[in-house]
Amino acid sequence: MSVPDELSKNTLGSSESIIMGIAGTAPAFSVAVTTAAIVSSVGELSVGSVLFCGLIMFGIVLAFMNLSKITANAGAAYAWVGHVFGPNWGFFTGWGLLVASVCFMVSATIPAASSTLLLIAPSYVENTHAIAAVAAIWLTLITLLVARGIKHSSYVQISFTIIEATILIAIIVGAFIQYWDAPVRMPTLQWISPLSFSPGLFATGALIAIFFFWGWDVTMNLSEESKSSQGHASGAASTGAFWSVINMILFFSIMMVVVLIVLTDDEISSANTNVLFAVASKLFPEPWNYLAVFCTILSTVGTIETQILQFSRSLFSMSRDGMMHPSYSKIHPEWQTPWIATLAIWVLGLLLLFTSSYMPTVKSILSSSIMAIGFQICFYMSLAGFACAWYYRSQLVNGPSRAIGYVIWPFLSALFMVFIAIYSAQTFDFLTNLIGLGGLALGFIPLYLNRIRNRQRCLSN
Repeated sequence: MSVPDELSKNTLGSSESIIMGIAGTAPAFSVAVTTAAIVSSVGELSVGSVLFCGLIMFGIVLAFMNLSKITANAGAAYAWVGHVFGPNWGFFTGWGLLVASVCFMVSATIPAASSTLLLIAPSYVENTHAIAAVAAIWLTLITLLVARGIKHSSYVQISFTIIEATILIAIIVGAFIQYWDAPVRMPTLQWISPLSFSPGLFATGALIAIFFFWGWDVTMNLSEESKSSQGHASGAASTGAFWSVINMILFFSIMMVVVLIVLTDDEISSANTNVLFAVASKLFPEPWNYLAVFCTILSTVGTIETQILQFSRSLFSMSRDGMMHPSYSKIHPEWQTPWIATLAIWVLGLLLLFTSSYMPTVKSILSSSIMAIGFQICFYMSLAGFACAWYYRSQLVNGPSRAIGYVIWPFLSALFMVFIAIYSAQTFDFLTNLIGLGGLALGFIPLYLNRIRNRQRCLSN
């Protein structure tokens, strides 16, 4: 049997890409994990933070969609930034995503483990060693699923997302029916007024809110495996990115309102990674409230799957171009997946989980990882925004819509992300800076090693 040298072509349609994009942002997981952090930071302005951050992120969506017209590439931002600004900038764009994805293996698998233990062994929910062990099991199972092929992954995502959406809609409807007339906090326009924010408050809220929206770009990393359109090679991938982010802007804004009208500050704080369960417990009697826990598990599994897909496809593309070790570009003969690249994130994820199990609390692990990931997201996505604005700068004279869509909106979104990253990095503790900045700086090592390897290969030829 011949060994394939490329990914499975024309496998995912537009509807599957939309599902992948929604699963990548992980609606239930994001609410469960991030709400406590953002409410404690900016309070009622959490709604505005999420809404405005969604609009900023949409500028990056436009950048990705525009850049995808250059070529469909599993490396997405890595390939396009490299095409526009040169291979070194492209490498660090890809490296930023790789580091963020590895860190995410901790911040995602831990809530999955926490929710699992809440169902089967509640007394171990705050035991970091038990959490790490269950998280490792989840990571292993999902890695096996992803390695088996993109169609297997898409079937699981569709099933999980339909169930997740049904439960979340029930929670939203139940919250508005029971609490709209007597909310814990009365909704006001100040929640979404730009005048309510100072620059520092906006930066703090936005850095956390970015974590809500991250993950939709998995659709673009799957562009080589998606169906093309007459317009450009990554038609289904771009459609998935567009509609998944539109849906998530609406959902996350509404869900933040739900949390604020149902839960008190103390309830949000004590819920930790189980905010969705806390909301459901005030709306529905047992055992129906545990559907929220089940929903969080499904969402978490879905987003872990999409992040493994993003990591493996980016690493595959970088390896294929000679920017990383060539072994990562090997394709499994039967499954047509980059199986060594997939195995790499499993090993790194297990290593980080083992290390994190010695941190004092689950909350401290999540807090450091979420903030560090937010910084890394700002780094690689801002580069994509700048690349789009520069590559399409000629569109500035082709009418307002093209000037805004191709240049102005992506450029302003990239600028906002740079501001958020620089301002927030000054407020990080040592551990968060070590993960966020140190993780990016580590990229100089593989960049240097690959230069040596490529130089030796040229000399031998």
